[in-house]
Amino acid sequence: ITGNFASVIHGLNANHLTDQVIERSKRMILDTLGVGLLGTSTEVCHKVTRYSKIYSSDLSSTIWGHLDFRLPPLYAAFVNGVAVHSMDFDDTWHPATHPSGAVLPAVIALSETFPRKKKISGLDLLLAFNVGIEVQGRLLRFSSEARNIPKRY
Repeated sequence: ITGNFASVIHGLNANHLTDQVIERSKRMILDTLGVGLLGTSTEVCHKVTRYSKIYSSDLSSTIWGHLDFRLPPLYAAFVNGVAVHSMDFDDTWHPATHPSGAVLPAVIALSETFPRKKKISGLDLLLAFNVGIEVQGRLLRFSSEARNIPKRY
């Protein structure tokens, strides 16, 4: 199962992105950025931002809504993910999960670490975003715990 899973994910490329997937992905990304920017004003986001300031790295990524402040990519993804989830308006699917809030902050934080000569394209970003969504969806399908979430709540 693991080998098949890895093979499918590794085999995905930009040619697999249909026009409908691209349009839907763009809408999901815009929605996630909007919710995340709104979430930067929440108390929980302020707390994780203060906590994360103790970490430094040669690589840094943007904290949404704070152009003058950057963090190591791991912590930038963490802070931005908290901002998205703190409003609880981010997208969801069944079984219950919030796909974009977990994937987009990580993809953007990592994309900012590429050297200027090797910056990724918008299509590369869309592919990475969709691979992340696909991984999340497939992991949920493997999870017996996830199948029963709606019944438990």
